Amino acid sequence: MPRALVTGGTGLVGSHVVERLVRDGWIVRVLVRSHSRMIETLGGECVIGDVLDADGFARGAAGCEAIFHTAAAITPRGGWESFRRVNLDGTSHAIGAAKAAGARLVHLSSVAVYGPSGRYRNDGSKTDETTPLAPLPDGAHYARSKRESEELVMRAHSTGEIWATALRPTVIYGKRDRQFVPRMGRMLSRGFAPLIGGGGAIFSLVHAENVADGVVRAATSEVAGGRAYNLANDFEVTVRRFYELAAEGLGKRVRLVKLPLPVARGALRAVKAVSRALTGGALSIVSSASLSLLTRDNPFTSERARDDFGWAPTVHPEVGVPEAFRWWREHR
Repeated sequence: MPRALVTGGTGLVGSHVVERLVRDGWIVRVLVRSHSRMIETLGGECVIGDVLDADGFARGAAGCEAIFHTAAAITPRGGWESFRRVNLDGTSHAIGAAKAAGARLVHLSSVAVYGPSGRYRNDGSKTDETTPLAPLPDGAHYARSKRESEELVMRAHSTGEIWATALRPTVIYGKRDRQFVPRMGRMLSRGFAPLIGGGGAIFSLVHAENVADGVVRAATSEVAGGRAYNLANDFEVTVRRFYELAAEGLGKRVRLVKLPLPVARGALRAVKAVSRALTGGALSIVSSASLSLLTRDNPFTSERARDDFGWAPTVHPEVGVPEAFRWWREHR
């Protein structure tokens, strides 16, 4: 049976990758800083180590055919250095471990590499993997770290150092989410949600199990080597419908409050001004990107993944969204 090492296995995508690999018959090791009963429950083997420990990373990868590098700093404290240390140094160690083991490296990137404005094309066409990467604004530390870590991976492949591919999901949701679903769940638990511009925009979301499907398919595809793939539109769901399905999972009635887009833009400017006054510009608690997420259709296409390795999402929002919020309600 093939062997794999997974980093970030206790996280949202990583845990779903572990589940998928085990189901497909892989022997799965998971690099963890301390023992995890959850990993054993999923069918994986805990290997004590850290992505910042190059030697430990290499020992965990020894004998593996593939490394699935899903570990990343998403919302650390400490500015750019906190992102750089985990996301770039950790990726460098993943490359070194893959080289030493002769393993394929599957790197979990993000659509954040396109930048908050570059993802929306002027001609209205969908953003694919050939879209030029727009300049990033100051303070876009996560996007910068994902872009630069992906560049490390692709450079290592192009020079023949390793075989590698990169997957770019959009906002990910699902059970065991510790980012998006909890934030939305806390808002919806208050009993209301803003419908900006009517709520008819197609939400830019993808289910973690569907991401895991693409990640594993890419690892076993010859054509995926040296290429990046959007995993960003499994099924269409509007913002309004997402709120309704989330409320179903929470077991709550949620009042949808219509908010005209011009009013929302004015409120955004006001909150940003207060934030700048209070923090000296050191902290941006809201952004135009978040407003775009709620008011503009999902700008991405995932046709390359469908064409190259048959990405075949199976978890529909009608099932996945209530399940995710039900899990959060029961485990928070």
